[in-house]
Amino acid sequence: MSGLLSRVAKFARSPEGRRAVREARRASADPKRRAEAKRLVGRLRSGKGGKK
Repeated sequence: MSGLLSRVAKFARSPEGRRAVREARRASADPKRRAEAKRLVGRLRSGKGGKK
């Protein structure tokens, strides 16, 4: 597991990772996207992920 975490940390420090973090922060600032994310997290937590 530590190998995975070190790879994630390495990606986060790369230019592509920093760009992804910026885009995620920008998206999280959008109220519409924030509401959608909150709804999806709620569905995952309740166990109703929409599987058929």
